[in-house]
Amino acid sequence: MKKMQVIMEQTLTQPKDFTDWDNRRFYAYTSYLKRKYGGRVQKVSINASFTCPNRDGKVGKGGCTFCNNSSFTPSYITPKSTITHQLNEGLGFLEKRYNRSKHFVGYFQSYTNTYGSLDELKEVYTEALSHPKISGLVIGTRPDCIDEAQLDYLQELAEKHIIVLEYGIESCYNDTLDRVNRGHSFEDTIKALEMSKNRGFQVGGHLLFGLPGDDRQRMLDQVDLINDLPLDTIKFHQLQIVKGTIMAKQYRENPDFIKLFNKDEYIDFIVEFVERLRPDISIQRFSSEAPPNIKLAPDWGKLRMDQILNQIEAKLKEKDTWQGKLFL
Repeated sequence: MKKMQVIMEQTLTQPKDFTDWDNRRFYAYTSYLKRKYGGRVQKVSINASFTCPNRDGKVGKGGCTFCNNSSFTPSYITPKSTITHQLNEGLGFLEKRYNRSKHFVGYFQSYTNTYGSLDELKEVYTEALSHPKISGLVIGTRPDCIDEAQLDYLQELAEKHIIVLEYGIESCYNDTLDRVNRGHSFEDTIKALEMSKNRGFQVGGHLLFGLPGDDRQRMLDQVDLINDLPLDTIKFHQLQIVKGTIMAKQYRENPDFIKLFNKDEYIDFIVEFVERLRPDISIQRFSSEAPPNIKLAPDWGKLRMDQILNQIEAKLKEKDTWQGKLFL
């Protein structure tokens, strides 16, 4: 608690000098990476053909009502190809686009990438790490799909590699998680994060704003719960309705079932959320961007994530606020 108090006091007493954050008004993940690894760390997405426990019947069927993995899977991914082939394909594209990257890491992104036996995980992770151009792994998973043996193994890998474990928190409210067929509780999130902390690898979370049943104040109140979690980094996403999901059917049948953010509402909301966010949590992203060919709503025009980011930063400056300004 004393550490958090010191962080808060430093942030409040040095509001006009953001040099520690590379002159930005939030703690960007890029700043964290530059200090820790000396430069950009670029992800290369991998689909290892895992599934999820709310798809295969272990805890449910049908998956999360909002989820269509096509909305965030790069075009170069072919799940049936080997991990090495996927990495080669991805690197062929990304090395040209991000030629100043200090490191490339394999990103196990689609579905739940610890949902398998330890031997299965070792096989796929070892293949990725054996690639001469891969310096580490980013592993996306669910908080109900991790155990001590898996964490011990990741801790060993972290002694020689960049390892990031990202949990899909999505919501801090159990009724919301139930409503979207998530299949786990917020208590599962707390347990998983407590098991994962202080192991030598980064621990991140994903939070999804705009889920059915959550009004603005309810979403905003989650910040206090997030601040209490042992998170190193976080990603924010606004709800998008994409084709091929249960939520798309719900939306077509009853659009009032879901109150989607328009662009200006979201920017105002995220600024208010961030100024209450613990200032030592690095922010990887503020919004998400589903491919136009599968996105049904909301319509934010043709704005891309970097343009949304620019508007968020402009709003922070306009309000003379910053990450953690109101953190208590």
